[in-house]
Amino acid sequence: MAKIVVIGGTGLIGSKVVAKLTEHGHEAVAASPNTGVNSLTGEGLADVLVGAYAVVDVSNSPSFAPDDVLEFFTTSTRNLLAAEAEAGVTHHVALTIVGTNRPQNIAYFAAKVAQEKLIRESGIAYSLVHATQFFEFVGSIADISTEGDTVTLPGALIQPIAAEDVATAVARAAAGEPTGDIEIAGPETFGMDEFARRALAFRGDSRTVVRDDSAPYYGAQIEERTLIPVEGAHIFETTLEEWLPLNPPRN
Repeated sequence: MAKIVVIGGTGLIGSKVVAKLTEHGHEAVAASPNTGVNSLTGEGLADVLVGAYAVVDVSNSPSFAPDDVLEFFTTSTRNLLAAEAEAGVTHHVALTIVGTNRPQNIAYFAAKVAQEKLIRESGIAYSLVHATQFFEFVGSIADISTEGDTVTLPGALIQPIAAEDVATAVARAAAGEPTGDIEIAGPETFGMDEFARRALAFRGDSRTVVRDDSAPYYGAQIEERTLIPVEGAHIFETTLEEWLPLNPPRN
């Protein structure tokens, strides 16, 4: 069994990854600023990586402003990779996004592309887990697209996945040999407007969801198939209908 350090290990995905690895007998260490490890400043990295076989990076930028998110992912990743090389870590696992290898102008995606490039060029064996959008973000997607009582979203296709399934995929990658790039997704494809409409209706939200293909997604226009996986992706089983009753909106 291996020591695996999870950067962002107290967050939505990271806490689940730590739990899954621990259940399977690994020494999973949750590393985040509130445990004294900060990948952005480098604080605590050298100590926590002693004896680690793998590092899992599921950390996320606190700000999605274009300059901030690029700075976060490039600085954090450089610090991590340098500390891993010093500590002799042989497997770097990072959670990233389906669609980073396709043309788009989303600032967050550009930052993830920069992160991936650093990992690929590091000389450390890696696994990059490309996930589709999480079910858990349906509320925030609706909120940022709301004006008055109307939610306006494009009909671009989305194949969302449960955070629990994302964590399973990341934990499997961390416990195994480096695999390069893999894509993961949920079992159903929706238009983005339909995804929000179904979730809001189930939750008794009175907002009306309107489809407008010129509407932005996180500030950018997207093509119909930018956010869905290609053939060969690992498809998980949790459906939106199964997920909704177990996940009331957060207050």
